[in-house]
Amino acid sequence: MTTIPAPFAARVEALRAAMRQAGAGVFLCDHAELLHWLTGFTISETFYRACVLPLEGDPVWILRAIDEVPCRAATWVPQVETYADHEDAHACVGGVLQKLSAGQGGLRIAADFTSFGFTVHTRDRLAGMLPDAEWVNLHEISNRIRDVKDAGEIDLIAQAAGIADGAMAAIAAGVAPGLRARDASAIGAQFYLQNGADDYWVGPISIARRAAQGKGHGMGFLHATFTEDQLGAGDILHVELVPRVRLYSARFMRSISLGAPAAEDVEVMDRMAQLQDAQFAAIRPGVPAAEADAVLRDGMLREGLRETYPNITGYQLGIYAKTPRSSETMVSLHPGADWHFREGQVLHLYTTARGLALSETVVVTAEGCRRLTQTDRRILIAGR
Repeated sequence: MTTIPAPFAARVEALRAAMRQAGAGVFLCDHAELLHWLTGFTISETFYRACVLPLEGDPVWILRAIDEVPCRAATWVPQVETYADHEDAHACVGGVLQKLSAGQGGLRIAADFTSFGFTVHTRDRLAGMLPDAEWVNLHEISNRIRDVKDAGEIDLIAQAAGIADGAMAAIAAGVAPGLRARDASAIGAQFYLQNGADDYWVGPISIARRAAQGKGHGMGFLHATFTEDQLGAGDILHVELVPRVRLYSARFMRSISLGAPAAEDVEVMDRMAQLQDAQFAAIRPGVPAAEADAVLRDGMLREGLRETYPNITGYQLGIYAKTPRSSETMVSLHPGADWHFREGQVLHLYTTARGLALSETVVVTAEGCRRLTQTDRRILIAGR
């Protein structure tokens, strides 16, 4: 049996503990981020791929033959089985499940039914190949088991936070009237690539109030798509940066004013910052997430900065691979959140109002909540 290196040994044992509790002999891992966390390697699901972890013995990676070399270079998993593109990927995975389950006392297979990889098609194909198997749902485990980060993970997110701060400064210095939101994104992409980020996926950038469509909850601009609109004097550029370092992402948002911001905007941003600072101060290990959410949510509504607040006020950060989603919201802050903060969690905490945005990447420490992003908490001014 292979000796599992740190930090993966602790991760494997955490997953095996959940398997034991569920009475499962093997776990089917097909969730992109969990694959990386568990094995050190992940790949997009161009073809179905998975790693099968037994309670005892070595796991097995199963993937396209074309991806074998990078997989072996990155993973500690000793056995990698491959298939040609014209072969049946599910049949290959099903064969491994059958073989590993045979030595674990029966076909009781655990999987995360919320994994994007575990589609109805995948479930039905594998169930058809393994008619005697009992499938056990480890609901949402792919995200929840990863919510507390180790020191190495926090260091990678801190590196990403430094890149984010630098990119924000570069964008603020470089934008000017006549440029478009996509030009600001190009500045950010260049900074990312020159300073150690994984790639050029910058994050959402838009001209805030043209996309927000009036007052309301003031967040209509957050995920706006690019237009050819040019920035003009008095515009507010919304910038959210999401750089990744070895797949670990930091995130934060700022508003950049083209020219001196209006006094009303300065006042709104100042109140947003104070309310969010109060939320930060409320966060420490053991505190209910809903309680910290209410500090910001209720304050924003009470002071009239928002008319409604339908969105969450934060969510966990970590690994981001090539999946259908760009955020992990299973562990997030909202009135119905049923979890408590734990030391080592890393979160993106954010708020918006009246076309302005403010957010940070923070880590929960024994003492409370510490910012990893360090840019001034104010409206930034273009050209400075």
